[in-house]
Amino acid sequence: MVNEQTLQGNWNEIKGKLRTKWGQLTNDELQTFDGNVERLVGLIQRKTGEGRSAIERYLEELSANGASSISQAAESVREYATQAAGKMQETSRQAAESLRHGYEEAEHMVKERPFESMAVCFGSGVFVGVLVGLLLRSR
Repeated sequence: MVNEQTLQGNWNEIKGKLRTKWGQLTNDELQTFDGNVERLVGLIQRKTGEGRSAIERYLEELSANGASSISQAAESVREYATQAAGKMQETSRQAAESLRHGYEEAEHMVKERPFESMAVCFGSGVFVGVLVGLLLRSR
């Protein structure tokens, strides 16, 4: 049986193929397709004299090709999403590792040079305090 949803979903492409196979069909006639396959088959029969089974077979072929294209597109999207998720996980792992390494280095520096570390923290605090004071004064 012809897949009506696939026919409707790929109608512009299918319409072109129908016109190529049966040149007697006009765009106006095909434009009236509302999803009713029976009416479409009847129209093609009236215009072309082609047998019902041959028309249905051709429509099934078009429908199967359309469904196959949709499946391939969905698979491509799925693969891309899987790859993107994998890259995001790898990047987060690298960022966490880098952060952990930086923290360990800072901790080592504080243990090795506690007085210099306190002086740097004190100096940074004074500097930030002066900046905040100047910004608040200018408003």
